[in-house]
Amino acid sequence: MVKAEIKKYIGSVKWQFAKTMPEIPHEYTVADWNPDKTESFYDFVKYIREYGKDEMFYDKKFRCLEVDNYKYWTMGAPVEETTVINRKKIIEESGQAVRKSSVRKNVEKIPNF
Repeated sequence: MVKAEIKKYIGSVKWQFAKTMPEIPHEYTVADWNPDKTESFYDFVKYIREYGKDEMFYDKKFRCLEVDNYKYWTMGAPVEETTVINRKKIIEESGQAVRKSSVRKNVEKIPNF
């Protein structure tokens, strides 16, 4: 899977706001919501796992991939058992990307790409 295919997949599926977790605002998509895109779903999961970077959230490590001002991650199940891809908006401030966590109340600036 190449970046153009990733962006096409991201733009073609439904993303649902996680209403049960308003304190950690993010969206998710489910493999079963788009049965015609199941292969692309799992290709994206594999891409996240291969090219993403490990990040800690509280005491758990997640592999995250940044694409067009969003951070994407899964919950860490084996690829073939993964059913959900999550995403969180990376907020822009003064020309720099900023990761915000409403739970941890910290801000980490990262360089623009």
